[in-house]
Amino acid sequence: MSLPPGFLDELRTRLNISDVVGRKVMWDQRKSQPGKGDFWSPCPFHHEKTASFHVDDRKGFYYCFGCHAKGDALKFVQETENVSFMEAVEILAGEAGMEVPKRDPKAVEKQDHRTQLIEVMELAVRFYRLQLKTRVASDARAYLAGRGLDEQALERWEIGFAPDGWQVLWDALKGKDVADDLILAAGLAKPSNKGKRPYDTFRNRIMYPIRDARGRAIAFGGRAMDPNDNAKYLNSPETPLFDKGRSLYNHGPARAASGRDATLIVAEGYMDVIALSDAGFGATVAPLGTAVTEHQLQMLWRMSPEPVIALDGDTAGLRAAMRLIDMALPLIEAGKSLRFAIMPEGKDPDDLIRASGPQAVQTALDQALPMVKLLWQRETEGKTFDSPERKAALDKSLREKIRLIQDPSIRQHYGQDIKDLRFELFRGSRGGAGGSGYQNRSAGQRSGSRASSGFRDGGRGKWAAAPVEPVATTRASLVAGGDEHSFTRVREAVILASALVTPAAVVEHESSFERMACVDQDHAVLRDLLLRYAIDTPDQLREQVYMHLGPDALENLFALRHVAISPCLRRPGDLEIASQLLSEEFAKLESREGLDAEIAEAQADLERLPDEAMTWRLRQAAEARNRAVRSENEDKGTYDVGENGARLNRDERDAFGALLDRIGFSEK
Repeated sequence: MSLPPGFLDELRTRLNISDVVGRKVMWDQRKSQPGKGDFWSPCPFHHEKTASFHVDDRKGFYYCFGCHAKGDALKFVQETENVSFMEAVEILAGEAGMEVPKRDPKAVEKQDHRTQLIEVMELAVRFYRLQLKTRVASDARAYLAGRGLDEQALERWEIGFAPDGWQVLWDALKGKDVADDLILAAGLAKPSNKGKRPYDTFRNRIMYPIRDARGRAIAFGGRAMDPNDNAKYLNSPETPLFDKGRSLYNHGPARAASGRDATLIVAEGYMDVIALSDAGFGATVAPLGTAVTEHQLQMLWRMSPEPVIALDGDTAGLRAAMRLIDMALPLIEAGKSLRFAIMPEGKDPDDLIRASGPQAVQTALDQALPMVKLLWQRETEGKTFDSPERKAALDKSLREKIRLIQDPSIRQHYGQDIKDLRFELFRGSRGGAGGSGYQNRSAGQRSGSRASSGFRDGGRGKWAAAPVEPVATTRASLVAGGDEHSFTRVREAVILASALVTPAAVVEHESSFERMACVDQDHAVLRDLLLRYAIDTPDQLREQVYMHLGPDALENLFALRHVAISPCLRRPGDLEIASQLLSEEFAKLESREGLDAEIAEAQADLERLPDEAMTWRLRQAAEARNRAVRSENEDKGTYDVGENGARLNRDERDAFGALLDRIGFSEK
């Protein structure tokens, strides 16, 4: 729900945050200075004896120097009372004597439907938990006991049992007057194709409730008790509450634990999460029966900058790790990466804990490998490089992977690490087995060589890191005359500002926002906040921006000239205009990426193609430019260039032409 402008500011004006927090803590009289609005106490969010929790009445914020919890009065009520944002608004508004504005009817209808589905899911959780205590669940109880789960663990994780019957849950919910459409919409039953009554989705399975980050039951995972069942594990189908690729098992508790500096662990399944959490590793999550998706990876990075992927020590576990590396390489950036903890062969984390205790898991976590080491291991393990052809194949494979990395600095460091690992592999002398002889080059030769694609110099065999500073010829080029990121930064600012004033447009363009690799750090924060709040809780969006980037962030963004003239800012909330503008701006970003791809491809061609092929390549580029100049698009100020469909404005076209002229290639 959207609140009227100024409502939250008025609410905060009427309340002192120290009064709100003071109901939950005891102030430290020695450190606190009430006259200055400065208060200190032990933190209510983690156990401590010292007063590291600071409340500033003048700024209206709290911050813990121990667990780093921070926020305003609304956030404090949300966290301590376990309520939603709007519920926190209602609580504080009642204390301040303010009336909360009435909600939009359509938003109310949609939210009410979700609320009803959540209530039905909670009924199902209670039903399955009761069924686990019955006689028909004796085999399920025996299995769980064999996995080391006592009664306390079963209660904590709310584990239940779905009896082996076609309409057992259906009849139970109908007995509580639950409507048919709600049972079906929650994914608890499926319609019959034979004209009969709907039948239960889960039958003869141990049931694991899946809750979202706010603790609401949204789905189930069921483990089959019948060894002949085709699906050992079965998740709820996609519903208005549940998207398998955007959910994590144990999300809420793990997020809270990782906020207290615990290592975020990504395990494979439900039992691994349960075993690790009960052994003291509370910040543990699992994808729901599939490999980690890109959206789940972004969720993990919002919780921790470097999650540890706990892999089963078998071939399947390593294959899953390699797939994840291939997906993550284009997404990594400074402060966002992955590490991989490989369990002993044939064991998963649950097995390791039961066999050797929590310390064995901690040892595996301490020895977790960075992505570059696992990437190198995949390309070299079990292979022999005793010929130039095999070494060249290794170079090509690694170069292709490193090119996936978007961040130039990280790409450079990966190239340097690969160079070092390659040197170690071929460190034998020229006459030794498998030796490359590269170590015999002088230090001056190595430092003087330039690196293409991160770590190789023009195919001449000299390996070195990419230069940090541009060479003189590059600085003089018209193509490099300005900030190479300025075009992208402008487009990003317009996109983010448009989405902030019309959050509903994010739903239609969510995948584009997820793919947008921001060149500006503040833009990346805004993008993450939009993905997190704009769809389900847009009313929290501006407050979160205020908390993460400060009170001036939005004012500075909207004051930018290219943002201020956007039609979205003149007509905030107009979904049609916002959707059209976002489509155009994302297309411009993708167009620019296509142009960058053309330039990168041309650079690669300059290194590897013979003179005849390079001549043909340049002729094609020149003809493309000439066609663009002659086209009617000139009137619009844009030109088509290259196979990737990139579009250039006049300045970019002139720079491209100058590049051809400088290397002595004629347009004719």
